Amino acid sequence: KDGVVDLERLRDQLADDVQMLIVMQVNNESGAIQPLDEICSLRNQYCPDAAVHVDGVQGFLRVPVHFDHLHIQSYALSGHKVHALKGIGALIVQKTHKLSPIGYGGGQEEGYRSGTENTPGIFSLGKAVETYPGDAAEDMMARKRQLYNGLKAQIPTLRLNGPEMDSQWCSPHILNVSLVPVRSQTMLFALEGDGIFVSAGSACASHKQRVSQVLVSMGVSHQEADCALRFSLCPGIREEEIERVIERTVYHYQMLKPFVRR
Repeated sequence: KDGVVDLERLRDQLADDVQMLIVMQVNNESGAIQPLDEICSLRNQYCPDAAVHVDGVQGFLRVPVHFDHLHIQSYALSGHKVHALKGIGALIVQKTHKLSPIGYGGGQEEGYRSGTENTPGIFSLGKAVETYPGDAAEDMMARKRQLYNGLKAQIPTLRLNGPEMDSQWCSPHILNVSLVPVRSQTMLFALEGDGIFVSAGSACASHKQRVSQVLVSMGVSHQEADCALRFSLCPGIREEEIERVIERTVYHYQMLKPFVRR
């Protein structure tokens, strides 16, 4: 219900014939950190030859990961999540893990992925990693607590969709809450008018007019999922900016909640 992998159910699905486990480091909707240590331990116990691939798009530089300790075979990341240019990413692969190309051509990237390299994007990713603040996670977590506490104090019916604030699985930069009865799309457009940009779900599913299956699988009701907002924080965000987000969100909520679609 908090968006974290059910390790008992995972254990029941593991056997010698399992060849690969794929897991998010941080869920992009709920902000739940997944228990990579425990998952890799189960792999080692029940299917030691299986590869582990980690989707680190929402976790890279914000949540620690120890490749050698976990014995992860591959890890994917996206540059725009850490302020590099859009359109650049990276795949970290264990040296002993063999990959097979799915496209052929000029032989770039040692034959794994042919095509002209995105040199400006590569440079921007390197610079973004180099300049990413080391204390970003701590600062973002403080602002996330400020945002949640401020909203909850003025909207007591607010529902938190994800791990509790004091949970070890709570990421520092994603907050998902439901503001029933105001639908997420309505609140999204209201805040956009204030120059505050939030999401009704993951960006990769923003064109799909349906309730989030992530939230539904967490036991969130259809109405609560339809009223869910995702706030994403970045390094350097200031207390006064969070206070403005709280003030405008509460203002729009109080104004819009009488107008419930029948």
